[in-house]
Amino acid sequence: MQFNTLIALALASVAIAVPTGGTTPPAPIPPSQCNTGPIQCCQDVQTAGSPDVTKIFAALGISVEDVNALVGLTCSPISVIGLPGNSCSAQPVCCTNNNFNGVVAIGCTPVNLNL
Repeated sequence: MQFNTLIALALASVAIAVPTGGTTPPAPIPPSQCNTGPIQCCQDVQTAGSPDVTKIFAALGISVEDVNALVGLTCSPISVIGLPGNSCSAQPVCCTNNNFNGVVAIGCTPVNLNL
């Protein structure tokens, strides 16, 4: 199976999910507290230990120690908050590692765009 097909299948099989394993997701922060780069608009956010995310990590050769860390999937940056066309109809997050071309963003915290 080709790499792109594997990623597409993995991303197509995920749904909006609340982190599992009894962990509570972190409280949303205001956009002004995101100092790691642009806020990301992700189609899905799951824990690093979820089956869907571990498959993607294996395909990309990514190793994450904290299985409860939030991971954004299929993300794009939101450049300027408050301007028309820069809204996020999915999950806005602030992530510490956005170096995977939008496929995944690691170490995410939810962002409340209304704060």
